[in-house]
Amino acid sequence: MKIILGLFAATLLSTSAIAAPPTVTPTTGKAGAVLPLHVGGRVSRTAEGYTRQWPGTYFEAAFRGTSALLKIGAGDVILRVSVDGAPVAKLVKPRSGLYRVGGLANGRHTIRVDVASESQAAPTVFGGFYADPETRALPAPARTRQIEFIGDSHTVGYGNISTKRDCTQDEVWATTDASQAMPALTARRYGADYQINAISGRGIVRNYDGMTADTVPVAYPFTLFDKATRYADPAWRPRLFVIALGTNDFTTPLHPGEPWETRDALHVDYEQHYVDFVKRLRAQNSHAHVLLWATDMADGEIASEVGKVAARLKAEGQRDVAFVPVTGLAFTGCHAHPSTADDAQIGTALSTYIDAHPEIWTNE
Repeated sequence: MKIILGLFAATLLSTSAIAAPPTVTPTTGKAGAVLPLHVGGRVSRTAEGYTRQWPGTYFEAAFRGTSALLKIGAGDVILRVSVDGAPVAKLVKPRSGLYRVGGLANGRHTIRVDVASESQAAPTVFGGFYADPETRALPAPARTRQIEFIGDSHTVGYGNISTKRDCTQDEVWATTDASQAMPALTARRYGADYQINAISGRGIVRNYDGMTADTVPVAYPFTLFDKATRYADPAWRPRLFVIALGTNDFTTPLHPGEPWETRDALHVDYEQHYVDFVKRLRAQNSHAHVLLWATDMADGEIASEVGKVAARLKAEGQRDVAFVPVTGLAFTGCHAHPSTADDAQIGTALSTYIDAHPEIWTNE
């Protein structure tokens, strides 16, 4: 009997020693001091916090203690909260307000919030991180490497965590996860900060099925999609641009009334605008490498055109430009988009070039 009781007591002790998982819960408590913040992505600083709209924005802070607070502002959004690199919570359309991230061991921690969803319809707001009682602020995480990803839905991560291809628009929104898309995976591989400046359904000169909306080069110069403020950040000097545009230009037939009477005319316009777009990027970042990539969709039309763009850039004196064709994707995400497995495969294809050019990170 004593042996049984002893084993029972030991079991209780070992069970109580297992730490409960961290939690994220709404709180009516008062926010303490603002924690120093590191932001990945384009944001507009306002009284409410950080307004953002381009995909894949992330926010990071560091502190010493057992808990910290985060503030969520207006806008429908899916947020992934992680602590010390481990996932803690997925918040789907969370209410505005203050949330406590608690249940942590007493010590040094890094906290991160990733915006997983796409926000074409309207921007959303993140209010920052704050100290809880007994929490001590630490310097925000910092990295020296920077990569900028420019593209369309294949770069956004459109429907990439879906288990089916046939999706409603609500399901697309719910299964789009930029934090698991190719840009995030690739940047993580190289320990780099990154921006995802991409919009689903948009192209270089033509949007999906001829849809009327700003193309990516038209929207690109601005912080938000309302084009009210041009984006400028002297600290953002990417050493690498990774660009994939052309899927929406070429995967649907031309319709009467569009500016191009023939496919050849579309090709000429696309090539010229793409070359001009890359040159504008290089004018501001002459040290950066430019890596263009394309899938084999549209019977190879996209890859053929992107290859011509890369060749023309080189012929016109643009150095450190390369084209990587990507084949063999399963396209099992929503509406036959890349899945997270495809995202990893794309990243592997791109890494072949990146690993072969360590000079990208020279003077980092």
